Amino acid sequence: MIYFVGAGSGAPDLITVRGAKLLGEADVIVYAGSLVNPALLDYAKEDCAIYDSAKMTLEEVIAVMAPAARAGKTVVRLHTGDPCVYGAHREQMDALDRLGLAYEVCPGVSSFCGAAAALKAEYTLPNVSQTVILTRMEGRTPVPEREQIESLAAHGATMVIFLSAGQLEKLSARLIEGGYAPETPAAIVYKATWPDEKVVRTTVGELAAAGAREGITKTALITVGGFLGDSYDRSKLYDPAFTTGFREASR
Repeated sequence: MIYFVGAGSGAPDLITVRGAKLLGEADVIVYAGSLVNPALLDYAKEDCAIYDSAKMTLEEVIAVMAPAARAGKTVVRLHTGDPCVYGAHREQMDALDRLGLAYEVCPGVSSFCGAAAALKAEYTLPNVSQTVILTRMEGRTPVPEREQIESLAAHGATMVIFLSAGQLEKLSARLIEGGYAPETPAAIVYKATWPDEKVVRTTVGELAAAGAREGITKTALITVGGFLGDSYDRSKLYDPAFTTGFREASR
């Protein structure tokens, strides 16, 4: 069997119990060496064959996994965060489907969750934002025209922007063009949950200056929105005057 496993946001103890168990059982591990914390490989058994996919093409990854799976070995394809967010695992699953090979997916803690933890923040605050937009700037690879930063910024929702720390000046300008005021709270979270994690609180207008001051150009998430401010409404969930399916409102 082949398992796609989410490594979590960085800290090796933030992998799921299931993910750690699969790593310990694996005969072959193919891991995203450019992003996955190598300390996670400590879960592997001594005779496990380990490959760094940062140096491999899709075809080379499949060429490692497929024969191992056919030979009855347990294969773990270890992705950073959760594979469903910028994991490029759909194309791997499609290739395995064409080969008639079975696989399963073990979810992980995405870096956007790790960033919220680092910020001690809640993305969805009552009467501030009930929507979280996960996106990225186009770079060497494009994004669909309808998903340009300006269009998404027009919603005024919480935004978590991946893979864009090297374009902060352009990102700032486009967020403002889309509707965010320059003074809108923003934060740069570098390597969330890693030992060298860094949180830089700033504003949309000062993103580029903050990134330059801290020397951050990659491996960081940009978070934007009023959730980083101080104002929000109390949740009805724990309001004594609000009836839920589990308790009556106090009179």
